[in-house]
Amino acid sequence: MTDNSPGNSPGSPLSRGTPRKAAFAAWIGSALEYYDFFIYGSAAALIFGKVFFDDSDPATATLQSLASFGVAYAARPVGAFFLGHIGDRFGRKKIMVFTLVLMGLSTFLIGCLPTREQIGGAAPVLLVLLRIMQGLSAAGEQASANSMTLEHSPTDRRGYFTSFTLNGTQFGQILATFVFIPVAALPDEQLLSWGWRVPFWLSVAVAVAGYMIRRRLEETPAFEEEVAAGTVPRLPLAELFREHWASVLRVVCAALIATVSTIFTVWALNYATSDEIGLDNATMLWVGVAANAVALVAIPLWARLSDRIGRKPVFLIGAIGSPIMIFAYLAAINAGSYPLVFAVGILTLGVVYSASNGIWPALYGEMFSTRVRLSGMAIGTQIGFAIAGFAVASAAGIVSPDGWLGLQGWTGVGVFTAILCAISAIAVATARETYRVPTKELGTSPAPASAR
Repeated sequence: MTDNSPGNSPGSPLSRGTPRKAAFAAWIGSALEYYDFFIYGSAAALIFGKVFFDDSDPATATLQSLASFGVAYAARPVGAFFLGHIGDRFGRKKIMVFTLVLMGLSTFLIGCLPTREQIGGAAPVLLVLLRIMQGLSAAGEQASANSMTLEHSPTDRRGYFTSFTLNGTQFGQILATFVFIPVAALPDEQLLSWGWRVPFWLSVAVAVAGYMIRRRLEETPAFEEEVAAGTVPRLPLAELFREHWASVLRVVCAALIATVSTIFTVWALNYATSDEIGLDNATMLWVGVAANAVALVAIPLWARLSDRIGRKPVFLIGAIGSPIMIFAYLAAINAGSYPLVFAVGILTLGVVYSASNGIWPALYGEMFSTRVRLSGMAIGTQIGFAIAGFAVASAAGIVSPDGWLGLQGWTGVGVFTAILCAISAIAVATARETYRVPTKELGTSPAPASAR
C-alpha cells in the first residue's frame, strides 16, 4: 500500500525535490553538529585527563575524563523533553536551527577554557557545564532532522532519505577525527597547551555554515496540515505518554545499540593507546576514519534494503552481528596487530553496525504519529543514548583491577556490550513492521496485513 497524500506520492514534485533538500539539510547539519560532539570524545580519550583533571592518579583522571563524555548523554533526556515539546508544538525547523547554534557556541567555548593548572578545580566544572550544553543541543538534533526528512519523504523511500541524518553523523565523526590526527601528532607540550583547542575553535565555521543551510528549509507538509487544521496538540508530551508510552519504551531499549558506537569510538581508543596496549594514537584515529568512510556507503545501502524487505530484518543484522564483531575488535587490539585492528574495525563499525545505525531514523520515526513524532523520537532515543554514553565509564570500571558487576578485562567489556545489544534486538524483534504503512497512518492504527 502506498501513501498518495500530497507530498508523499512517489510521482509528486515534492517527492522528487523537497525530500532531497530535507535530506541534504539533515545530512550537513548532522555532520557539522556531530563534528562538534565527537571531537569532545577524542579529546576526552586522549587529552582531558591530563589538562582538566588531577593526573597524579592517571587511572582516576582517565575515568573522570571519560565520565565527562557521558555527562552530555545524561543531559540529553532533559533536553529531549523540552525540545521535543517545542518541536511538536511549533515546528521542526525551529529546533534544527536552535540546536546547531547551541552546539557551535558551547564547543567554541570549550576551546577557550583555562586548564586545571591555571584555575584549579573550577576548570573541570566549567568543562562539564559546557558538555551539558552540548548534550542539550544533541537531544533535539537527530529527532528534528529525522522528523523533517521522514515527513517530506514518499512512503516507499522513507528509509533511504532518513538515513542521511546518520550518514551525516558518520561524516561528522570522520571530520572530527581528520582534524584530530595532526593535533594528536604534535609534541606533548604543544598538544596539551594549545593544540587540542584548535578543533574546538573551528566550530564557529560549523555553526555559520549549518545555519545558512537550515534556515532556508521549509517546514514539513504534515506539520503544516496540522497547523492549518488547528489540530496541533497543546501538550504533546501528555499525549505522547498517554497514547504512545509503549513505543517510547521500545525506542529506549532499541537505542541501546548505540553502545557499540561509544565503546568503539571512545573506550576502545583509550584502551588501545593506554600504556598496557601501547598502540599509536594517530594510527588508531585512522581506524575510525576508515570505518566511518565505509559507513558512508553502507548506511544508504542498508537503508534502501530496508525499503524493500522491511526495517526489522535489517536492524537485527546489526544488533546481532555488532556484539560479535566488538569481541573480535577488542581481541585484535589486545593482540596489538595493526592490520587486524584495521580490518576488523572496518567490518565492525563500517559494515555490520551500519545495518542498525542506518535505518533506526525510519524505524523509530514510524512508531509515532506526526502529532508526537519529534518528542517521541527525542525522548526515547536520548534516554537510550544516555545509557549508551555512560557505557564508556562502565567499561573503564570493568577493566579496573576490581572489575565491575562480576565482569573484568576486555572480554568483560565485550559481554557488557552484548547484553545491551540483546535488549535492543528483542525490542525490535517484537515490534510491528511499518515500512509499507502510509505516513498519515503511522502511529495511529495497526499496520496492514501486507506490511507485517
